[in-house]
Amino acid sequence: MKPVKLGLLGVGTVGASTAMVLKNNAAEIARRAGRSIEIIQASRRAIGSGMPEGCDNIELVADPFEVVNNAEVDIVIELIGGYQPALDLVLQAIANGKHVVTANKALIALHGNQIFAEAQRMGVNVVFEAAVAGGIPIIKSIREGLSANLIESVAGIINGTGNFILTEMRDKGRDFDDVLREAQELGYAEADPTFDVEGIDAAHKLCILSSIAFGIPLQFEAVYTEGISAISTEDVVYAGQLGYSIKHLGIARRTDKGIEMRVHPTLIPHKQLIANVDGVMNAVLVQADKLGPSLYYGAGAGADPTASAVIADIIDVARTITTDAQNRVPHLAFQPDQIVDIPILPITEIHTAYYLRMRVEDRPGVMAEITRIMGDKEISIEAILQKEPEAGVTQATIIMLTQKIREQQMVDAIEAITELPAVHGAVHRIRVETLDGD
Repeated sequence: MKPVKLGLLGVGTVGASTAMVLKNNAAEIARRAGRSIEIIQASRRAIGSGMPEGCDNIELVADPFEVVNNAEVDIVIELIGGYQPALDLVLQAIANGKHVVTANKALIALHGNQIFAEAQRMGVNVVFEAAVAGGIPIIKSIREGLSANLIESVAGIINGTGNFILTEMRDKGRDFDDVLREAQELGYAEADPTFDVEGIDAAHKLCILSSIAFGIPLQFEAVYTEGISAISTEDVVYAGQLGYSIKHLGIARRTDKGIEMRVHPTLIPHKQLIANVDGVMNAVLVQADKLGPSLYYGAGAGADPTASAVIADIIDVARTITTDAQNRVPHLAFQPDQIVDIPILPITEIHTAYYLRMRVEDRPGVMAEITRIMGDKEISIEAILQKEPEAGVTQATIIMLTQKIREQQMVDAIEAITELPAVHGAVHRIRVETLDGD
């Protein structure tokens, strides 16, 4: 059987690792795919940088469109990232009848509906396991391994940079800015860390997971997104005293009214396995009606883990190249005519518990005023911590945990509490999730 020929777009860290793994593990990959797989052409902005050692047989070009228009290429591997020119390159590859493997979560989250419609029309595959959680096979697990189940919820630590920052803040008492600088020095965070620390990267990934889990169109704009830059060291300490860890979670949940899709800092009980996922590691907890809860853990980034997922997709495509397009695994798990537009709930309609931190005057009656407002909004209080002020300080810190309520109730309560003369500054709120399937 003739070899499957690949065209590689982008020879950065992941692209170079992909080329090396394909070379070094060629025999094992061929055993699994049923035929040999080889890169015949690659594009790189700086051609002078060359290919990894031992991959000199690969033709290197500067123009990526030369690769997607190469008649000998069967599968295009897109590892450039970003929106453009990645979108134009992928659409051109599809128009040329080529299959596509990509690790580009931003591209899939924003343009996936268009890309998959074109791929369906042309009878080619577009696969993207490496776009979410690095080397963890979470897309394949939901799309194929759990295909007999009704997926009820997905909750994940799907950005390693944010998880590293929160872990350091908890374990070493460091503040956010200090840890962020180290994350940048270590290469975990970009010079502009906005996508990581403000939740945009995680929102891209959650958008994709939601579509595969629930059979809905990709709707990145509908994901509620909140970052971790406002989390203070004292929040991390107080959460620990209450038996919780703070994690930056992506949460997608099916409800009777619609689908929740949200990314934000979250208090999780210490007893939950996902609360103990530290450093740059990723983990995704899936709640399914027949299997129940299952946790997928591993390296969410890095050259070799990402290359592992990319090559697994290449092998899958190689196996199906001669298969009728109608009998392949659908791009978003469900048959294209079965994708349904279930309403996405606004954040004000979600139900969860809350952690509140506020600074108040240290005098009698203040707590009564606050609890009266909570009672008026029908909010039950689970626990209260009051940190007594130091000598000479007239303000105390109050920490509250509430029972599960609708977000709009909490918004209204915070607005009323903030207006009290005895309350100084903002009322800091973090959502709480037990992740026990309720």
